[in-house]
Amino acid sequence: MRPTRLEKPSLSRNDWGTIRSLLPYLWEFKKRVSLALVLLVMAKLASVAVPLLLKEVVDALDQPQDMLVLPVLFVVGYGVLRLCSTLFGEIRDAIFAKVTQRAIRRVAIRVFGHLHALSLRFHLERQTGGVSRDIERGSRGISFLLNFMLFNILPTLLEIGLVAIILLSNYDIWFSIIIFSTLVAYIALTLVVTERRMIFRRTMNDMDSKANTRAIDSLLNYETVKYFGNESWEAERYDEHLKKWETAAVRNQTSLAALNAGQSGIIAIGVTLLMLLASDGVVKGSMSLGDLVLVNAFMLQLYMPLHFLGFVYREIKHSLADMEKMFALLTEREEIKDKSDALDLVQGDASVRFENVNFSYESNRQILFDMSFDIPAGHNIAVVGHSGSGKSTISRLLFRFYEVTSGRILVNDQDISNITQKSLRATVGIVPQDTVLFNESIYYNIAYGRPEASCEEVFQAAKSAHIHDFIESLPEKYKTTVGERGLKLSGGEKQRVAIARAILKGPKILIFDEATSALDSRSEKAIQGELKRIAANRTTLTIAHRLSTIADADQILVMDKGRIIERGSHQELLAARGFYFHMWELQQQEEQTRAHQADDT
Repeated sequence: MRPTRLEKPSLSRNDWGTIRSLLPYLWEFKKRVSLALVLLVMAKLASVAVPLLLKEVVDALDQPQDMLVLPVLFVVGYGVLRLCSTLFGEIRDAIFAKVTQRAIRRVAIRVFGHLHALSLRFHLERQTGGVSRDIERGSRGISFLLNFMLFNILPTLLEIGLVAIILLSNYDIWFSIIIFSTLVAYIALTLVVTERRMIFRRTMNDMDSKANTRAIDSLLNYETVKYFGNESWEAERYDEHLKKWETAAVRNQTSLAALNAGQSGIIAIGVTLLMLLASDGVVKGSMSLGDLVLVNAFMLQLYMPLHFLGFVYREIKHSLADMEKMFALLTEREEIKDKSDALDLVQGDASVRFENVNFSYESNRQILFDMSFDIPAGHNIAVVGHSGSGKSTISRLLFRFYEVTSGRILVNDQDISNITQKSLRATVGIVPQDTVLFNESIYYNIAYGRPEASCEEVFQAAKSAHIHDFIESLPEKYKTTVGERGLKLSGGEKQRVAIARAILKGPKILIFDEATSALDSRSEKAIQGELKRIAANRTTLTIAHRLSTIADADQILVMDKGRIIERGSHQELLAARGFYFHMWELQQQEEQTRAHQADDT
């Protein structure tokens, strides 16, 4: 079996760039950060002073019996310094907690807001499970990075500096040479090996995101998996990425073990050399027993944090790797963005005009060709055509989910590219063909059309959509949860909720995109009358497949392959005996066939 090849993901983010991007969040709490740093310095000063007092205690006790005096002051001072070194650290952590948590919250909100600002094109291509995992890991990484970089790396470096000053001023230079040689060797090994190990961490993150994407995608399509009996197939697809994750994780762990062994070896050599040098000094009389204890205490204070520093450095590098994908999301370009001088849409009776609109999703795939039509205020224009003719693209362009390739779209004689997206979308409402609901209550999903609406207004919208009685028949009524994507409701029930939501929004422009496609004939007739009522005095664009539902439209546009090939009223198009006429004839025959089959049963 060929071994899994680990490839470094193409995504790469400069570590210092990641750290710099966090600085504005720290600077929001200048006083807290400054106070935390002051406490950090005080804690380290207390920590470094502990061995100095311990030396005095040992030297005071290492006297002939007749000269022995209990060094009470030194012992008490030793205890106070021990307490201060811990107490200052705890107070520092308490003060800095708000800084860390606020930074996590700010970054998370910024990423969340940016994701909503990205175009529909990005969201059609994204992998939900992977994106959610990237944000989750990135948020965790921020907490670790801020705490450990500020409160472990900086204090350790400060402590090394203070110890170096004490040793250089009081002892043989060989003590400093051994200590710093050990430090250099330790840090060099840690940096080199950790950098090489980052490929494994990045691969683990990449495979973890992909596996999570597969898992969520499979669970969201649970029924489809069951329909085709593909549980084993889904498990294999999931395991495909887990195998690569396992390989990377094993290599990550074994390389970590090798790194730890190397670090321990370097420290052991350094400690042994220092003890030999200090012991030799005591034997020769150039150093006291207290000096030996002092050097030993400094060694413990330096090398134990240093050993932890290796772990901290590795984890900081891991945190940066965890954060890089989250921050990469912020670099995604906002394809649809308000212009700096964009104005709110001037409200009026809401007329719509498409002027020579051409549109392509990709440069080699044009969808709409020279599209021109008007929807006068208060009129109902219908668009019909076979699947793939470009009907639904019209509604997406009107909502400005995409920018037109050429031409322009006007609402109230204002080019929608020059007005704010928020004011445009507040004016347009839609009942989509594929209604996706939030995994919340029915009330929440209807009220989403206008969250500030009163309960009575929500109930009235439900009555208008002919779903109020059904909701009242449920055990939990309006509190009933609809499930993931509304899967607890039937297609028709979801469609009615969408209609109620659009009614509650009360927009001046309404789009019905196959609004009754999920309803049976009886329900459709009941809803059609209500749709006509709410569309009265509103500018309406109806995208339909069943021609019987749009026979009374003011004008019907017939589309084929992205072009308008016929236009006119229902009667005019039938009289022309063209494309629309043949569609009408075919659908009439299908309805007659279904009617005969129903009579036979």
